[in-house]
Amino acid sequence: MTKKKYYNECLETMYGLKRFGIILGLETIREIMEGLGNPQNRFKSIHIAGTNGKGSIASALSSVLHSAGYSVGLYTSPHLVRFNERIRINNDLISDEEVVEAYEAVRAVRHGDREPTFFEFATAMAFYAFGKHNVDWAIVETGMGGRLDATNIVSPGVSVISNISLEHQIYLGDTLVRIAGEKGGIIKDNVPVVTGVDQESVISALRDIADRKSAPFYRLEDEFRVKRNENGTFTYFGLDNTWHDMRTGLVGNYQVDNAAIVLGVCEILGRNGTYIPLEHIKKGLEQNCWPGRLEVVSESPFILLDGAHNLVAARNLAKFLSSDLSDRKITLIVGILDDKPYAEMLGCLLPACSKVVLTCPRTDRSLPPETLHDVAKDIIQDIKIIPDVAEAVKYGIETASSEDALCIAGSLYVVGEAKEYFEKQA
Repeated sequence: MTKKKYYNECLETMYGLKRFGIILGLETIREIMEGLGNPQNRFKSIHIAGTNGKGSIASALSSVLHSAGYSVGLYTSPHLVRFNERIRINNDLISDEEVVEAYEAVRAVRHGDREPTFFEFATAMAFYAFGKHNVDWAIVETGMGGRLDATNIVSPGVSVISNISLEHQIYLGDTLVRIAGEKGGIIKDNVPVVTGVDQESVISALRDIADRKSAPFYRLEDEFRVKRNENGTFTYFGLDNTWHDMRTGLVGNYQVDNAAIVLGVCEILGRNGTYIPLEHIKKGLEQNCWPGRLEVVSESPFILLDGAHNLVAARNLAKFLSSDLSDRKITLIVGILDDKPYAEMLGCLLPACSKVVLTCPRTDRSLPPETLHDVAKDIIQDIKIIPDVAEAVKYGIETASSEDALCIAGSLYVVGEAKEYFEKQA
């Protein structure tokens, strides 16, 4: 059997674990990690939860720490095209051979009373890979929630909660306070927590958790803040420093807030003995790249990829389309999953667009385009249904002029299939 074929078979076996669905809890992952020798205890970590911005913050922290000379592991989800995207060492995807090695290591140990879920298996593989590479720091993004998320077996140096809105309510609760309680479960005793939450009830809920655990609590707009400058830079007013002419490599006004959270974490790391020179903070922040989030893949026609996979993200994308692309005719290619508020998301996005192509990514969680059409027809006239994402993208490009803009959004699954199409064309 060829190495490539075995690699594909390993992934097929892992993807087969998705039949067990989502099971929150730490018993299984703990048993797996015990069998692997608990590699998660051999490196320092930063643990990140939240509704939006987790990946942007995680990738920026990885970029900054690597720029400063540290060996860094980065674990995020989901992937867009290849599984390897989930596990990175010094910002590089792990190799197919390393995926297979991690898979075999996890498969060989006891899993407890049940089979692990896909996410539990992938998390164990990431921690195994980080231990093997002897990383100094691991930047770990939660999959869902926090308290019972499989990643919540790390002992972080800093906990980060980006922001919180209603999501995954069947698993996390049907109110912001309940969801805050789940995401706040990553807060550990005496470990600083940095957050960008802005709802009073959520701030109060997280502060209560932090107080009970004697965890220092730092919130954007309270303990630190930013001022946006007209030239695209921003000034950071921090815990101990004021840094001028800062710039993030990610597009979107909201990315300045994510960058501020990163800078707050850098200050806390410095207080606790992990020194990061300002020049490396600036370099890492400017060089940060996070695919599928306001990612421009073509200038003529202008093609933009943005997951916009929930209501908050859709609102952010709509602001960008209305402000930065207001002089272009925009075609939106959109597919949305069945657990999202699709009517509200379309209500945000469609008014900025001239035409919409409704599509359907390859997942059983995808809404039929006909369901989206029932909402879209009351907002926009020019509608086309093309269920296959690749065909939808092809159509969008063929019907767009060089002055038009094409935006592909609604789900990271849609963005992933679009990127796969572009790679094949290249």
